[in-house]
Amino acid sequence: MDLTSPVTRLSQVGENTAGKLKKLGISTLFDLLYHLPFRYEDRTLVSPVSRLQPGETVTVIGTIDQLKNEYTKGRKFIQSGQFSDTSGTIHITWFNQPFLTRTLKSGTPVALYGKVDLFKNQPSLISPDYELPTPNHELIHMARLVPVYPETAGISSKWLRARIFSLLKSLDIPEIFPAPGFLPWMQALWQVHFPSDQALAQAARRRLAFDELFLLQLTSLRRRLSWKQVRLFHRFRVDQKQVLGFISSLPFSLTPSQSQAIREILSDLSSPHPMNRLLEGDVGSGKTVVAAVAALVAHLNGFQSLLLAPTQILAQQHFQTLETLFGPYGISIGLITGASKFKIGREAGLQRNPNLQFKILVGTHALLTEKVPPDRVGLVVIDEQHRFGVLQRGKASALGISPHILTMTATPIPRTIALTLYGDLDLSLLTDQPSGRLPVKTWVVPETKRADAYNWIKSQITGSNSQAFIICPFIESSETLTSVKAAAAEFTKLEKIFPRLKLGLLHGKLKSRQKDEVISRFRAGDYQILVSTPIVEVGIDIPSATIMLIEAAERFGLAQLHQLRGRVGRSHRQSYCLLFASSPTARLKAMEQHFSGLKLAEIDLQLRGPGQIYGTAQHGLPQFKVASFEDLDLIEKAKTSAAQILPRLDQYPLLRDLVKEDKIDLIQPN
Repeated sequence: MDLTSPVTRLSQVGENTAGKLKKLGISTLFDLLYHLPFRYEDRTLVSPVSRLQPGETVTVIGTIDQLKNEYTKGRKFIQSGQFSDTSGTIHITWFNQPFLTRTLKSGTPVALYGKVDLFKNQPSLISPDYELPTPNHELIHMARLVPVYPETAGISSKWLRARIFSLLKSLDIPEIFPAPGFLPWMQALWQVHFPSDQALAQAARRRLAFDELFLLQLTSLRRRLSWKQVRLFHRFRVDQKQVLGFISSLPFSLTPSQSQAIREILSDLSSPHPMNRLLEGDVGSGKTVVAAVAALVAHLNGFQSLLLAPTQILAQQHFQTLETLFGPYGISIGLITGASKFKIGREAGLQRNPNLQFKILVGTHALLTEKVPPDRVGLVVIDEQHRFGVLQRGKASALGISPHILTMTATPIPRTIALTLYGDLDLSLLTDQPSGRLPVKTWVVPETKRADAYNWIKSQITGSNSQAFIICPFIESSETLTSVKAAAAEFTKLEKIFPRLKLGLLHGKLKSRQKDEVISRFRAGDYQILVSTPIVEVGIDIPSATIMLIEAAERFGLAQLHQLRGRVGRSHRQSYCLLFASSPTARLKAMEQHFSGLKLAEIDLQLRGPGQIYGTAQHGLPQFKVASFEDLDLIEKAKTSAAQILPRLDQYPLLRDLVKEDKIDLIQPN
């Protein structure tokens, strides 16, 4: 059976059911196998009827003697009857399930699981779960550790158990690939879904976690090897004199890690193979300047550079930065967004073929739809790459003929995790801040100090001509989360608290043109306070903004809090971050003590686990189904095994098909 086949290949799974399964991330048979239980219900206690006592919850196996519908005075059905095994008989009762008399007829062998209680002064099994044994007398839902799965409307754990059990019975795949020291693959699948005991369930999860990390590493290695086999049609020549002249003309000195990253990138650009490098740097660490050096080399070799950003705000910010850096050199910069294509730098004659006129094109997703001459694109820079899907990243890299690829991220990802997620990329880290930057003073503020905090903000803004961000988790108030601040409601309230100050409101539901106007007015100083959702997390650089206030800070990951904090402290002026939370925690207190995004990400990894460290706004970062970033030993074993298997991949047909055809992806975006 082809595990990459859609779930509709299974009996009782039509298009309607497939749509429900898709909500659980299940599209293929492989997905179904890896939809793992989050807990097990212990139904292993099988008791003879003669020993049952009120208060016990047990499994009994025997026969239905009789079952009938009784109509009560309250006009409700009760299903009442008798169940027996070789040791005795007990009363059984259900409520409002009249169909059961057609399913559980007299003489029907059945297993029941439920609580023994008194009903009409006699021991009775009240509303027990039931299961009709298979022809082979196998029980799926009784007399074992029973898996309980993540569910959705119309898809119960009982339904999932039956489908997964049937699928496992039909498989004849002893081993997908050798994994010495772990349970065999099929045994692991059986034991994770229908374990003999808790120890085997844990051993099975460890094997499947290893598989997940192994497939990720193997895919990365294959892509890396494939990339290294590509030879450039036009090899770049690095003009050291011109590059050093550009660097010396900058109004600031490069940090040591910027210089090191540039050396690594220049080495890549001068090689016969295209660059494929990840540049990871903290907020404000100067990634754009490093990318600009690569763009300069592309320009000096007669090629265009494309810079792809996930949001219009970030694209606009990159455009302005590059115009400032390259203005004295006469290098033309173009900006393409979905809202206003070529609004910047357009002249009447450029509309017919505008791309030819720009040496560097900055854009959002809209840039992927432009007809850029591929033979002129020598460098593609992708910012915040995890926010783009695989297909979008593929489109970006196809905009040139084997262009150099530089991906950038400000998301603080510990090195081990980065090498796990992006093993196909070379890694450069920016680890230090530009000179002259002061650490942002950060305080966790109790609710009792709110009035004092507002008065302090007033004095800071009026006394030093500063600006402030106030971040709320949501746009509108929620009925279920009434205690959590929402930007729209908070904006109205803050207008009364700061009557002499001008406030702006920014959130994702505004049209692109409206967002641009709000940001432009805040940048120009028309607004002194910007009330916003976390949409400002990346891409806004306003040196006069020195105060960041974050509501409901406990709802954000430390990595995201750190990125929000990075919107201030972008000049020589002292800046501040105020974290309002329902209660101070050790996790939030870490924000007061640490100013490195990587350090905070590592702390969050230890305190909250890998599934939550990046907060609600970090769309696209993979979430493992089984594996954990904390298991460094398993990661290393997966890397070693992947390196050993790759040269012999053809010996494992199923594994080869899964990896080479990219039909399967164990990790799902969050």
